[in-house]
Amino acid sequence: MAGPVTVGVFGAEQKIEKWLLRNIFDNKLRDSKKLNPQKRAEIYKKFVVLKKAGKVFFNVAHISNKIIDKKGISFAIRKGIADCLKKLHHTSNYNGRHCNLRLDGLLKAPKEFKNQKTIIKGDEKNVFIACASIVAKVLRDQLMARLGSKYAHYRFETHKGYGTKLHYSLIQKHGLSPIHRKSFCKKL
Repeated sequence: MAGPVTVGVFGAEQKIEKWLLRNIFDNKLRDSKKLNPQKRAEIYKKFVVLKKAGKVFFNVAHISNKIIDKKGISFAIRKGIADCLKKLHHTSNYNGRHCNLRLDGLLKAPKEFKNQKTIIKGDEKNVFIACASIVAKVLRDQLMARLGSKYAHYRFETHKGYGTKLHYSLIQKHGLSPIHRKSFCKKL
């Protein structure tokens, strides 16, 4: 209901896939939303170390609530994917257009990425999708915590912009903030 939509990209050479599964996920992939915040943060810290060592790379794109309201959530997600893939192409030693791209749910990358495959519940089936999901969730949650300081009345650090009872009650009390997705809040 509030804040940006965040899209993540995560990559590594194929040979690291089994290592990630064994050493990061204890051989069991889980949806990032089913991991507690401490576990996600712990995993994210490991990713940062691996990124600094040049073993993996990742990026996120935050697409604002204003774009979501103006163009729709589907457009915002597609823009986020395109922005992440541009960053991948420019910031890694990897030519993103020739990678094997795996996307969660019903997502699609721009057509120039020929080797793409969508996987339903991908974050429970594909290591790289699970990693991208964790990176995106951790970085969005961090952003929402910072926005919680800026918009203290809304307690974004607590509910991260999701439609909780607390969030609804704070909107009823204070109205919408500048970071609320007005298109998601029409019935309030």
